[in-house]
Amino acid sequence: MAVIGYARVSTQEQDLAVQLEQLRAAGVDKVYQEKASGADADRPELAAMLDYVREGDTVVVCKLDRIARSTKHLLSITEDLEERHVAFKVLNIQLDTTTSTGKLMLTMLGAIATFEREMMLERQREGIRAAKEAGKYKGRKATAMAQSEKVMELIGQGMTKQAIADELKIGVASVYRIMKECKEK
Repeated sequence: MAVIGYARVSTQEQDLAVQLEQLRAAGVDKVYQEKASGADADRPELAAMLDYVREGDTVVVCKLDRIARSTKHLLSITEDLEERHVAFKVLNIQLDTTTSTGKLMLTMLGAIATFEREMMLERQREGIRAAKEAGKYKGRKATAMAQSEKVMELIGQGMTKQAIADELKIGVASVYRIMKECKEK
């Protein structure tokens, strides 16, 4: 019966030290840690931790949003843990899924976290819309398709697809896509 910690920050610039300190103070035996967006479906350390835990173990996180961003994902993780008889604890809110109150709180907090994230995204969209109206939002940089003429010119000069991709700093798949679209025209 091990106590397993999971720590995550969203960007490379952020530091895991505070979470690691809190998890060690909580008596974790092993910590899985990563720097990845919570919205990212591919979190290898989370997957490894979920694969590692066994019946009787306890998974500990510092904050609820460190393990999942959506209610659906959170409930999926906790249901899986519950089916495997693995406890789940969240330190900052003293949540413990071995109790019925803890299970209820987990569901409610997951819904609130999703609501907060969606509100933040809505504010972001409103800010972008306002910036566009003010002429201050330029959008994302031009894609590889914006370099179609240059790609076709370099192909005409006999350059390899990989050499074109390297020179224009685009993916080789983009070179093939541009060629295909130009051929179809």
